[in-house]
Amino acid sequence: MYVVIMAGGGGTRLWPLSSPDRPKPFIPLLGEETLFQRTIRRLFEGDGLGLGPGDVFVVADRRYTRFVRDQAPGVTVLEEPAGRNTAAAIALAAVAIDRPAEEVMAVLPADHQIADEERFRAVLRAAARVAQGSPWVGSPLVTVGVRADRPATEYGYLRPILERTEQVDGLRAHPLAAFEEKPTLERARELLAIPGVAWNAGIFLWRRRAIMAALAGHAPDILEAVASAHAGGALASAYQDVRATSIDYAVMEPAAAAGQVVMVTMDVGWSDIGSWTALLAALGVSGTGRIVQAGEPVEAEADDLVVRRVDGRLRVEAGPVRGILDGNGPSALLAGARPGRAIVEALVERVAAREAEQL
Repeated sequence: MYVVIMAGGGGTRLWPLSSPDRPKPFIPLLGEETLFQRTIRRLFEGDGLGLGPGDVFVVADRRYTRFVRDQAPGVTVLEEPAGRNTAAAIALAAVAIDRPAEEVMAVLPADHQIADEERFRAVLRAAARVAQGSPWVGSPLVTVGVRADRPATEYGYLRPILERTEQVDGLRAHPLAAFEEKPTLERARELLAIPGVAWNAGIFLWRRRAIMAALAGHAPDILEAVASAHAGGALASAYQDVRATSIDYAVMEPAAAAGQVVMVTMDVGWSDIGSWTALLAALGVSGTGRIVQAGEPVEAEADDLVVRRVDGRLRVEAGPVRGILDGNGPSALLAGARPGRAIVEALVERVAAREAEQL
């Protein structure tokens, strides 16, 4: 098995900590390590996955490759001329990484939190076995879901065919009935009531030849454009015209409809740290957070915090705060977070210190 890490992202959901120039994977949100560094480290710690230094690859927009090389100097970097979403990134990895066609490729996001890392590695080992063959399809595309425990509207969902099941090393695998994109709250409640439903974590395992065949069958324009540009050394000029779409839309949804996808579900203390609310929860701070755009009035109460940039410097302010704030770009309004002010201030200090180091 080898691992491909997707290290892109717009960096806008955690303003003002992150930005398009310094997205979420590369800032120290939960400690001195960045989420990207932790993603790399958990692959090798504990009861490892049998990976060597040459088995981990990172696909990143050229704007971010300096962060990748600085934070994980031992990995191989595939540089994208521009971000074109995950379908193009995975096509590039499938084409450019010269590994045996039968070998399993694991695709992981760079910026997720995993509490039970030992269990996570066990899930990856079992899922890799499923990717080598299942009772329903010879070389399936395996998607790893997260056990859904609330009617979340910020995630896509996986719906299994529970009547068909296989157990591999303690992990239950099912053919995937369908992906569902981020639902309304009403639909999320309906999905939560379906046995076995899981959140889509954006974690995939497949043989290299299986993803190549799936791209050729369901997104031939993307595969052909990336493959020809890579072979001709013209990636920079051709990449701008590659269709920008997710692997879910381009491949996984039609592949599921064709019976080519198998899902497994993990319960490992997962979070995508996809919002200020999720970040606060991961830090152990009560409260909810939202982005306040520049020019939008702020109504912060006494128990709230505001995180913003003033003259390029991050600062934390306690409520009450009213009106339109002066500063640089959007701010974060953290409702009910004032009891955790010291933790939020430590977070801001970590991020500011890392920025200063990398100027």
